[in-house]
Amino acid sequence: MVSYVNVLLYGVGGIVVAGMALLVAFQEKLVYVPVLPGLTKSYPITPARLRLTYEDVWLRSSDGTKLHSWFIKLFPDCRGPTILFFQENAGNIAHRLEMVRIMLQRLQCNVFMLSYRGYGASDGYPSQHGIINDAQAALDHLSQRTDIDTDRIVVFGRSLGGAVGAVLTKNNPDKVAALILENTFTSILDMAGVLLPFLKWFIGGPGTKGPKILNCLVRSPWSTIDVIGQVKQPILFLSGLQDEMVPPSHMQMLYAKAAAHNRQCLFVEFPTGMHMDTWLAGGDHYWRTIQQFFEKHVPKNGDDSPRR
Repeated sequence: MVSYVNVLLYGVGGIVVAGMALLVAFQEKLVYVPVLPGLTKSYPITPARLRLTYEDVWLRSSDGTKLHSWFIKLFPDCRGPTILFFQENAGNIAHRLEMVRIMLQRLQCNVFMLSYRGYGASDGYPSQHGIINDAQAALDHLSQRTDIDTDRIVVFGRSLGGAVGAVLTKNNPDKVAALILENTFTSILDMAGVLLPFLKWFIGGPGTKGPKILNCLVRSPWSTIDVIGQVKQPILFLSGLQDEMVPPSHMQMLYAKAAAHNRQCLFVEFPTGMHMDTWLAGGDHYWRTIQQFFEKHVPKNGDDSPRR
């Protein structure tokens, strides 16, 4: 007769094996979702549909991967802040155009929207290393433009985009004026325990209990919690308290880690904001918060307000 101890050991072993199989076989498909179910990889609309002034920008990442992006201007000679926007993990940049349209109007800014490798019209397949290089290519392009104020480039990332933006901002203290994070996770390791609760004993970040023996199998850990404390630029944290994907506690932990090293951090909560609609649920308060952050930390040329 099999003892209860043996049953338990077999059960634990089965979980570990199943977890390893899931991580090895499907992790990229869980982290990166360039095509939403029932849709195609192509853009359903372009900025022209919303009567936005834009240009198609084609870039080469450091490994030669061809990337597509849209540079959308409030008007041709706009010298306001330029937001380098990094999207969430699912869909493509076209699905964010309505929010960007309002962003231009409310913040009087330009917006550069990058398609990560494997997303939209960009070539290649997504990976953490590759997307970090893609983000750098986008920033390098903006930094070399003569039709914008390159001292007013602000990185804005939502969810996965926040993880991308944090790494880019940390790596470029002289090119990025400020960072905005919205509904961003502490790490993919921590999110694995949220999305796959049966794995949380075997995978997780620094605050997770258990042996974490599967961490070594994660190819895209996106450990924002380890990066955010190294960012020296001003940071605005926008947290939707009804976020159904990323627990709001992740944003609180990111803020605590950043604020311990950086006095130019601001944390703002939006009680009815969900993962994708905090910008909409937050209404005027959302846009005023960002505008005031810009006025303090990303002033116009000649403004005596402190930038750093």
